[in-house]
Amino acid sequence: TNSKTPGYAPRTFEISVVYPNQYNGSSLGDNQFSYYDDMMNGWMGVGSQIDGLGHAGTDGVFYNGLKGKDFAKIDGLQKMGVEDYPPIVARGVLLNMAKCMGKEMLSEGTPYTREDIIACEKKQGINVEQGDVVLFHSGWMSLLASDPDRFVKVQPGLGISGAEYLAEKDVIAVGADTSALEVIPFENPKVMFRVHQILLNYNGIYILENMDTRELAADNAYEFMFVLGPARITGAVQMIINPIAIR
Repeated sequence: TNSKTPGYAPRTFEISVVYPNQYNGSSLGDNQFSYYDDMMNGWMGVGSQIDGLGHAGTDGVFYNGLKGKDFAKIDGLQKMGVEDYPPIVARGVLLNMAKCMGKEMLSEGTPYTREDIIACEKKQGINVEQGDVVLFHSGWMSLLASDPDRFVKVQPGLGISGAEYLAEKDVIAVGADTSALEVIPFENPKVMFRVHQILLNYNGIYILENMDTRELAADNAYEFMFVLGPARITGAVQMIINPIAIR
């Protein structure tokens, strides 16, 4: 993640490196100790990230019936902040939707329906099970360098029936190699971010965005151990992450 990482508007990210109390090239103590520190100015929802349960709601009501006006304060969430996220160590499943649909890269507006996901499971010889972390590969990340504006504004992704299917499976988290997980343009232009509501708001399933699935897809690594320990910043809604897949 850096200042050039594309983010869902108006999200930005930058760091400033400082040389505290060492002005004009001076050092500290007789041993001439030197050090740098850094400060961050940006949004937590940039780059590879986890969306927590306080991120998406329906008319101001969030997971477990909590009302946003009661728990969301300007200085942090009073409930469901990053500090409450559990560490995740689970079976990871990669569904290579691009390969299953016979493409190198799927086009924007391509939804992963219930039927598409079931068909991909059969092609790969793997079944999504309770407690899994499911990652989707579309090939969309190849646009990061060539067309970052398109990468963020539109994308293939999880559709409504696909999200309902994964919720029925009772998975822990769902992620993709796109910036919003769900398909954009939306299946119904009048229904906004419905997949976020289904997963986060109604079922308590974490969302993982901008997952770099390219190596897993190249290796046909459809099953692996998924490990994630988000930084515990009190009251944060989202968090930049670096999950690990172990085969």
